[in-house]
Amino acid sequence: MTPQREEAERFIRLAKRDQAAFAALLNATGVDPAVACFHAQQAAEKALKAVMCLYGLEFRRTHDLEALASLLKKIDVVPHIDEHDLRCLTPYAVEFRYDDEAIHLISGEDAGRVIRSLLVWADEEIADHRDAP
Repeated sequence: MTPQREEAERFIRLAKRDQAAFAALLNATGVDPAVACFHAQQAAEKALKAVMCLYGLEFRRTHDLEALASLLKKIDVVPHIDEHDLRCLTPYAVEFRYDDEAIHLISGEDAGRVIRSLLVWADEEIADHRDAP
């Protein structure tokens, strides 16, 4: 197994951990949905970065989901998700962690759909990718 594949699989494990946190927090009593959406954003980010690692793409430290997806598009690896959904999740990574106003850009249902879709896509990319000899 190549180091790129190992790193990709590590990112997927971390993404699934964030997906589980999102699901647990989404309907928890007294928890603002923005807190759950932070974990949705993290799961989406890690799924994108997993595929980037798999293909040996370098990426800067960023939480911008659209920017990460655009790097993948440059090598014709396109996540099966609407860019609008990525744009709506991105702010939960930083801005909304430090804001106490209840601002919601995406529903919990839509956030869950986005991360499920990205994780299925990333798992398929990893399963289909063959390590170079």
